[in-house]
Amino acid sequence: GCIQLTEVLGVGAYGVVYRAFDMRTGVQYAVKALNKVGLEPRQRSFQEREIQLHHQVSQHPNVVSLVKVLDSPDCTFVVMEFCPEGDLFSRITEQGFYIGRDALAKNAFLQILEAVEFCHSVGIYHRDLKPENILVSSDGITLKLADFGLATQDYYTSDFGCGSTFYMSPECQQSNSRPNACYASAPNDIWSLGVILVNLTCGRNPWKKASMEDSTFRAYMKDRSFLKSILPLSSDLDHILSRVFDLNPAQRMTLPELKQAI
Repeated sequence: GCIQLTEVLGVGAYGVVYRAFDMRTGVQYAVKALNKVGLEPRQRSFQEREIQLHHQVSQHPNVVSLVKVLDSPDCTFVVMEFCPEGDLFSRITEQGFYIGRDALAKNAFLQILEAVEFCHSVGIYHRDLKPENILVSSDGITLKLADFGLATQDYYTSDFGCGSTFYMSPECQQSNSRPNACYASAPNDIWSLGVILVNLTCGRNPWKKASMEDSTFRAYMKDRSFLKSILPLSSDLDHILSRVFDLNPAQRMTLPELKQAI
């Protein structure tokens, strides 16, 4: 076609993301090249699911828009809007952009909530919410959710260990050998949002993993005021986090409650 790939932006589990531009219009895009060669049918169906679920929510202003899908014999090219300012992770870690800027952090978090709430409203659960999968534009003011590679439409799932360890809920990490064991997808996303909220406001993670093997997490489960003693949290924020980081997924704060509390 008329789209030229210019440089590699990132390499993921399923393929490579390139910076590209349309030679006719000069518009820049991000293009995810998904390899089709030698894939098992299961992996192929994962790719199709990623594209289909992303397409379903792509019109939301806080989701990266999927422009079109181009097919070649050995590759599927997913053409998306390009966000030249990179991801939220580098904004937080390299630039400390939101630290001490409460209004900016609140605005950023509310946009992430809007995107996730929209996904949930159409029955799509992201399962890999983290700053690396949230892109930034308009000088850090606008945020857009990306990467639906692990997204699902299953309200209950038995995919344990799905996502990134720092952001996984405790129930998602249980390597359950029980037959028919499962956990709810929505509260798992909420837990990840809580960790992102700590990232935005404090510039770091609350723990390495939400498991009793982790000393910080263990201390927080024993004493709910522990996080406030090691992180610069306001009492309001500490209270919100205690509702988000509820070990019981059914008792965990819901998205509408979280939006209202913020």
